[in-house]
Formats: sequence, C-alpha cells, structure tokens
Amino acid sequence: MNAPLLNEDQRDALQEITNIGMGRAGDSIARIFNEFVELSVPRILTVEGLQLADKVAEMVGCKDVSGVRQAFHGQLRGEALVIYNHQHCNQLAELFGYEPESVSGSESELLLDVTNVLVGACLGGMAEQFQIDIGFSAPALMGEHGAVTDLLRVEQIETKQVLFVEVNFKLERHSFSCHLIILMSDAQIAMVERAIDAFIERF
Repeated sequence: MNAPLLNEDQRDALQEITNIGMGRAGDSIARIFNEFVELSVPRILTVEGLQLADKVAEMVGCKDVSGVRQAFHGQLRGEALVIYNHQHCNQLAELFGYEPESVSGSESELLLDVTNVLVGACLGGMAEQFQIDIGFSAPALMGEHGAVTDLLRVEQIETKQVLFVEVNFKLERHSFSCHLIILMSDAQIAMVERAIDAFIERF
C-alpha cells in the first residue's frame, strides 16, 4: 500500500461528507422499509488496484454474495459497488413486497432497485456537500452467488491506486446488510482534493 493520497484534514473532511451522504441513503432506505437503518463509520483507504478484490473480501467477510456496480460521472467520476450477502435476499424481497415464489426470478431486479436507491441518495448527498453536479449510469449486475474475489476478478482495475470509501448498512429488525463501496481512481484524486479543500474553506 502506498502513502495516503489525502492528508489528515482532507481525510477527516471526506469522512464527514461521506457520513452525510450515507445518512441520506440510510434515511431513504428507512422510509422505504419503515425500519431503522444502522450505519457503520465510513472507512477511507488508499488501496492498490491489484489488491482491491482481497480488501473488499476482507471487509465483507462472507463467500456467498451478489454484487451490483453503478458508475457516476460529471465533475467527479468513479464507480459505486454494492455487495449483498446472498443469504439475506429473501428478507430484502419481503421488505420490497415481492411474493416468496417470485423471489428467485426477480432477484436481479430487486438488487438493481436497492442499489439505485442507495447509490443515488449517498452520492447525491456527497455531491451536494461538494457543490458539484454528478450523473449516474444505470446499475448493472456484476454477479450472483459467488465469492467477492470472483466478482471483482472480472473487473479491469487499470489504476495503480484507488480511493476506497466503504460503509455497511444494516436493518435493525431484519437479517439484511450490504456494503456500499465508492471507488475513485488515482486520476480523480486531484479533483477530490480540490473539492474537499473548498468544503473545508467554507467552514
């Protein structure tokens, strides 16, 4: 792992900005499910591109997962990954109102729907704090019923380093959790630093 790309003040500010974005995403999910959402403290790391799959696997911990990716673009570019513990998909389907017999056939659609809500609310909240505009591509399924390293092995991680921001969402009364991971390449770091510095100067 190389030296951190952000200094301590920038890292603290990014964590605060991420907290705001994740809070909005949690509130959106809570309103949909009518249930309290627990959020972990965001983790912000600089990760070698080739080590990304192992780092995500270490954080997620389970082997049977499904993953969805959604790119964001504009003044800030990158990709959000949402990793779901596959064991809890039936709980998620129930909360979204899917009939039990239709879960298997609708699972991909279900994961795409949840990802769209999470990523849109989280990145939208972060962009508002940065005072920038971003747009989103449609979410796409990376894979189902597999190990994290298998899902990410397909991805072409071309950058030497990525800025890795991760948070875990959990529902209070149901066995459901997922990890939302925001990836920004080393080519985007200068833009991130400028946005963070502008945020700091406003306070």
